[in-house]
Amino acid sequence: MLFYRAALPLSSRTLTYVSGIIRRHRSAAGSRWRKLNPAKQALLVLVYLRKGETFAELAAGFGVGTTTAWRYVSETVSLLAARAPRLRTAVRDAKRAGYAYVVLDGTLIPVDRVAADRPFYSGKHKRHGMNLQVIASPDGDVLWVSGALPGSVHDKKAEWIWGVLAELEAAGLVTLADKGYQGSRYAKIPYRGKNKPESQKDANRAHAKLRSPGERANAQLKTWRILRKLRCCPWRAGQLAKAIHALQIREANAG
Repeated sequence: MLFYRAALPLSSRTLTYVSGIIRRHRSAAGSRWRKLNPAKQALLVLVYLRKGETFAELAAGFGVGTTTAWRYVSETVSLLAARAPRLRTAVRDAKRAGYAYVVLDGTLIPVDRVAADRPFYSGKHKRHGMNLQVIASPDGDVLWVSGALPGSVHDKKAEWIWGVLAELEAAGLVTLADKGYQGSRYAKIPYRGKNKPESQKDANRAHAKLRSPGERANAQLKTWRILRKLRCCPWRAGQLAKAIHALQIREANAG
């Protein structure tokens, strides 16, 4: 077995933040001795999320068992996900920030499934995955991430399940969305159909330009390689995304 040093594109403040959460959790739970101290456990989890390494690789790199690596990751991801903004809080903060509009978009987190698992298959993306709903600011920052639903669930239905547009409408926030939200009474979506008049084509171009930061927000989430293809339980996609969102908020504050 060969070992090598590697770097993570994260600040030391983020490591301190995560290790602090772990340390307080251990103290509250009355946990005694563990193989890794809070800082090492925090680093293990950040490597898992950012680089998407397998539990076997993590275990070898940190000198622990595979089951221990899994337990450390599961524990810490749950602690981080609990600190991600809830929908109502995120909408309230967006309203206070005075954004001219927000962008609602769905993204698919690919999962390691077989063709027989039809509920996870997205006809839109032609692959198996989990549907996440994301609210982004006009600057492309992630404001809120939903839980996970099977990839076969359409964006409009997923939004309805989580009550996203109802919350945004209640707050009076202008919301831009793509054609996947066709049928919504509140979200502003592009014109559909062929042979549209030039005025509608111009409107669609302007709409796409304003909405593009929302797509960049989804791309930001997937810079964390664990979300590029899940090899764990598909239902953990939402919790992982929320944990990553909490870390992104911390990174932004540290910056």
